Amino acid sequence: MSRIFTTSFAAVYPLYVTKVERKGRTRDELDQVIEWLTGFDEAALARHLAEGSTFATFFADAALNPRASSITGVVCGVRVEEIEDPLMQKIRYLDKLVEELARGRPLQKVLRSA
Repeated sequence: MSRIFTTSFAAVYPLYVTKVERKGRTRDELDQVIEWLTGFDEAALARHLAEGSTFATFFADAALNPRASSITGVVCGVRVEEIEDPLMQKIRYLDKLVEELARGRPLQKVLRSA
């Protein structure tokens, strides 16, 4: 079992915020990306952050977007579409979306809008 599974999402969220803000994006855009992937509205996201939910709990409660499988590419040297562990794949999906947002990709494309 990977250590990230038991890591608190609340410990990593500020790092995501810093990454996107450093590149000129906003926390609201990050939250939109998280909502698109997980189905968590602002209140649900705030609850997970306040409770210190682990990544395992965070994604167990999530209703993953049906279009999440359209997220492809490389994160940390691994193709996200080839990751076998379902939880690790969900975590890497989020990492990939945050990376795309930080790199300046238009929000509609990050959210895989038609």
